[in-house]
Amino acid sequence: MKDICAVCCGTEREQTIDCPLDCEYLREARSHEKPPEVDPKTLPHPEIELTAKFMEEQQPLAIVTGRLLLVSALETPGANDFDMRDALDALVRTYKIADSGLVYETRPVNGIAAALSDRFQNEVHQFREHVAERGGSHTVRDKDLLGVLVFWQRTEWQTNNGRRKSRAFIESLYGLLPPPPEEAQA
Repeated sequence: MKDICAVCCGTEREQTIDCPLDCEYLREARSHEKPPEVDPKTLPHPEIELTAKFMEEQQPLAIVTGRLLLVSALETPGANDFDMRDALDALVRTYKIADSGLVYETRPVNGIAAALSDRFQNEVHQFREHVAERGGSHTVRDKDLLGVLVFWQRTEWQTNNGRRKSRAFIESLYGLLPPPPEEAQA
């Protein structure tokens, strides 16, 4: 990492400069940013209703899904919020089709988004296997995954600050769901 002047930091932050998530100046700037204005008419998948009851019941799945999205973002070089937006859109469309009984994977055209989507799908597959191994009556249904993915998609929609290299959504995931310590992953 190299030093840049304050003017360049202020004008080029997340436009031409890939700011690290742990940059103290980026975090300070975010604390003073006005939240982006979003048009409710552009809400992703308004036909999918996310009730308070659904979100309460699916909170553990939403946490796991958010963590898997975060891991996918952190381990995909160059990933930013717009890549996450494309990946989430493809994932939502994939699970929406799966909920109708068809098997068809929607792939993003964007290479980084496709890598994010692939990584997430691999992590979900492993998670489902882990749940199956533990036995019991709990399974991870496509419909439930669809709902929590729409939740995260809408969160990205509200969080993305519009800058080309923004990682505000990824940073918010990191703040909400920091990755587990290395020894816990082993």
